[in-house]
Amino acid sequence: MQGRFFDGLDSTAHAAELRFEAGSLVIEADGRTHVWSARDLFVDVHADEARISRRGSDARLVMAASAWRQLAAGQGRVRRNSAAGGRGLVIGLMVAAAATALVVFVGIPMASGPLARATPIAYEQQMGESYNAQISTIFPTCDGEAGQAVLQGLADRLSAQSDTPFPIRARVVRAPMVNAFALPGGHVLMTGDLIEAAETPDEVAGVLAHEIAHVERRHVMQSVWRSLGAGMLLDLVVGGGTGAGQQAVLLAGQASELSFGRQAEAEADDVGRGFLHRQGLSSRGMGDFFERMAEDEIDTPERVDQVSEWWMTHPNTERRIEAARAAERAGAPALSQQDWERLRATCRSDQDEAARQSRLPVEVVRRPGNDPMPGQADKVGQH
Repeated sequence: MQGRFFDGLDSTAHAAELRFEAGSLVIEADGRTHVWSARDLFVDVHADEARISRRGSDARLVMAASAWRQLAAGQGRVRRNSAAGGRGLVIGLMVAAAATALVVFVGIPMASGPLARATPIAYEQQMGESYNAQISTIFPTCDGEAGQAVLQGLADRLSAQSDTPFPIRARVVRAPMVNAFALPGGHVLMTGDLIEAAETPDEVAGVLAHEIAHVERRHVMQSVWRSLGAGMLLDLVVGGGTGAGQQAVLLAGQASELSFGRQAEAEADDVGRGFLHRQGLSSRGMGDFFERMAEDEIDTPERVDQVSEWWMTHPNTERRIEAARAAERAGAPALSQQDWERLRATCRSDQDEAARQSRLPVEVVRRPGNDPMPGQADKVGQH
């Protein structure tokens, strides 16, 4: 039987005579004889061509598929069905993908709770400082020191009722969204827009208590471990070098990525209400705020975008709002009217400064000692 033999040393094709003898394939090509045991043969039949190779060798034979079938008649043990092999590969890849998905979506979330509780306190605090530094470059702290002190004072009162191992450090940040979020290690950030959206200090207290509850229950570290675990697994699956694990760490420090499941949100609501009740504060503000955030009666499209940020990281359900209403209690107001005004003014000085900066070129032109050049006064007044 005729075929073409490639010795694996170069790309030259050698005419070959082929036959089976005593369970081996005998190849005579270019004046040399090669004997391949039938047990070591691999055959890939595609269309009208058969490619025969041997385990542990780069050499190969190429011949017509019909000729190979004739040659290998009676040698069934060496015949390999390439279609079956392809199906096996596909099935293997599907099984591997299913196993990976199972680990990412079931195994890692299940392990994140025990891992979070086992994370050393000092390690989480160090991680929190790193995330806080990252996020501060995106959401700077508002300048109103009096308002910041009011928020921290409220956080101190609520955290005194908690069992968290971390000192709670709360602050108001400047960001174009209605949101609040906790970072690892006890940092709690609340946007100026959220405080502006709140109608009473009890609403702010409800949101703050909710975030402190996330810290106490280590929900933040659970979220971080889920991101880290998925990222490292993806690095492993694709062979490393993608930086997926590192990217997960960075994303964990971003507000939009620090989201929790419905179960964790419901738990934080319940635990946060406990803080308010033990402090003797009203918990009605929690339900008030949730309900208003879920309403469609928002004045402008921009407001809709801002409020949607809240529900991206704090999923809304009717059951959650109903639970807040069913468990709420009356109590003392969270802040005095004077402190409430101070808190609401925390970011306003930043807004005033931004407005002042936008007018600065005109004021510089008109400041004493720098009068406009003749003929420029009318141009300045037109701006």
